Amino acid sequence: MKKVWQVVIVDIHPTSMLGTKLILEEQQDLLVRGMTSTGTEGLDLVKANQPDLVLMDYRLPEGQADQFISEIKTVSAHSHVVILTDEDNVKLFRHLMNLGASGMLSKQASPSQLIHLISGLREGYVSMPMAWLTSAEWAEPIESRAEEFIVDLTETENFIMERIVQGVTYDKIASEINVSRRSIDNYLRKIYVKLDVSSRAQAIERYALCARQTKSIS
Repeated sequence: MKKVWQVVIVDIHPTSMLGTKLILEEQQDLLVRGMTSTGTEGLDLVKANQPDLVLMDYRLPEGQADQFISEIKTVSAHSHVVILTDEDNVKLFRHLMNLGASGMLSKQASPSQLIHLISGLREGYVSMPMAWLTSAEWAEPIESRAEEFIVDLTETENFIMERIVQGVTYDKIASEINVSRRSIDNYLRKIYVKLDVSSRAQAIERYALCARQTKSIS
């Protein structure tokens, strides 16, 4: 008899999350130990349950799932992370695998495709569409999305974020680059859009993570 795999589901759509749970638990060797709609709570569930599998929505309230993949692997190294996404393409697949994910599955995939992917992971295999192997994108060098975030910021925006990460106050940053305090707020609004975040804390976390990943790649 196969070992029963413990599963955590992180999905921003409650109906979809419940549907996935029902599909999994039709299998006698899969048990859903926790469900949530946020990456932060998902990470807490992983810490508490040390699951064999984490099914995670790519779009989360905190932003994209990128930042949580490495954090999950840090607190539960054996956990397989499979990303569920509408953005179903080779580049994203390779990017996620480079971050430590074990697979990616389209949200439009059938229940049998989901179970097939999980069965492959049990045997140490990764599943993906065969058509990707013949696509031009498959042979392209892997692009770092972390690097894209950093490059997309202007020199001034990068300086502002570097100083914020260091704990420097907005007023001091304004004086350092000789602009008004209101200008810093305007810069931050643009930075939040580029980093795909909605708060100062999220911006710091995303920027710090992107900077570490970019440094490790270079």
